[in-house]
Amino acid sequence: MKKILASAATLLGTAGAALAGGMAEPVMEMAPVIVEEQAGSSSSAGLIIPLILIALIAAAMSSSTSDSLPET
Repeated sequence: MKKILASAATLLGTAGAALAGGMAEPVMEMAPVIVEEQAGSSSSAGLIIPLILIALIAAAMSSSTSDSLPET
């Protein structure tokens, strides 16, 4: 009889400790949010290269000398 009481007391002690905290609330994990940055575009982005080419052509034309005219 003592063995039955001792085992019952042991079971009650461990069961009480196991259930003492109760069930924890589930933790909802959110999926990570990926934010893609868009490249900043300016209104003159397509004009830079043609403007540089025009400036180079104008500089080349202004620096050239005309040797075809006879000097007097």
